[in-house]
Amino acid sequence: MFGALGQFERDLIRERTKVGLAAAARGRKVGRKPVVNDERLQRAREHIAKGLNVREAAARLKIVKTALYAALKAQVG
Repeated sequence: MFGALGQFERDLIRERTKVGLAAAARGRKVGRKPVVNDERLQRAREHIAKGLNVREAAARLKIVKTALYAALKAQVG
């Protein structure tokens, strides 16, 4: 019985993965929207220019520091 449920769950995951890959192939973005938009990134840069570190700038913008680090890295590289 548990084996049948496990196989059913695996089939559902496989089907959802295929749908997601097909959507990605069409150029459609899936998943969560980015937390750090252009406005927040600009305000974070201003805070950092005033002398705050990334952790403090992220706290003032109410975002996690790893998201801010990723956004800063993505814009530079």
